[in-house]
Amino acid sequence: MAHIILGASGRVGSAVVDRLLELGAPVKGVVRNEGKAEALKSRGVDTSIADAHNLPALKAALRDGETLFALTPETGREKNVLGDTNDILTNYRAALVADGIKKVVGLSSMGAQHREGTGNLVMSYMLEHAFDGIGVSRVFIRPAYYFSNWLNYLEPAKKNGVLPTFFPIDLKIPMICPSDVGHFAAEVLTNGDHDMTIYELYGPRSYSSADVAKAFGEVLGKEVKAQQIPRKDWDKTLDSIGFSADGVRNFIEMTEAVISGKSMPDSKGTVRAQADTTLEAYLEEAVKSA
Repeated sequence: MAHIILGASGRVGSAVVDRLLELGAPVKGVVRNEGKAEALKSRGVDTSIADAHNLPALKAALRDGETLFALTPETGREKNVLGDTNDILTNYRAALVADGIKKVVGLSSMGAQHREGTGNLVMSYMLEHAFDGIGVSRVFIRPAYYFSNWLNYLEPAKKNGVLPTFFPIDLKIPMICPSDVGHFAAEVLTNGDHDMTIYELYGPRSYSSADVAKAFGEVLGKEVKAQQIPRKDWDKTLDSIGFSADGVRNFIEMTEAVISGKSMPDSKGTVRAQADTTLEAYLEEAVKSA
């Protein structure tokens, strides 16, 4: 009986697979296309191809599994972000019931305690309630803001010495290395947590956009300054990179929730955990690999 990892080729999912392999645990990675499947197979990982919208394929992928690592994928291009999430979670639930999975570890997010008003973070609220009443053990991990989100701005930092940000440049928020999240999730998959344990997972400290710019500067060997994108330009900035109208709306609502503090950790009935990788160490490795 294997640990089934959805999104096994992603930043977090691939780290889950890595740690499970290190632990010698049986693992099956689920990805959406043959190219990603071949990369996993080359590492000796049992692999299935399934899109979350394809219930028969999802049921086949979860067959012979004991635990499931689940997440809510989104691209910003969905016509109905939360509607699409609901469709995916409905399929997860149906596949779980059909295949007899005993435990779900869900990749949630800080701020998931809110049912509405937090944009994309509502997807995590939905995930945390998707498996109620079907007799599976549920554990959720609410990580901080991923360091990897800043890699989208590596080119302007390199070329112009500018780090664009939607946040006020001195606003400090919890941040974390995505690989640390994956490694933590692998440990949770293999341990005996009580049903409905919720971890709020922090990195070593909080960082501001100015801190991130300084870290980029140290890695790149040049001065990099954070520059907040004016609020009036948010819509057109997101539209220019292919976001749908609903993707724009949900991203902005999420960003405003971060700025207002609404998305900060709940700290009520949750377990605090902390990872060790610093922003500086992460960026140094990421830039080297880019």
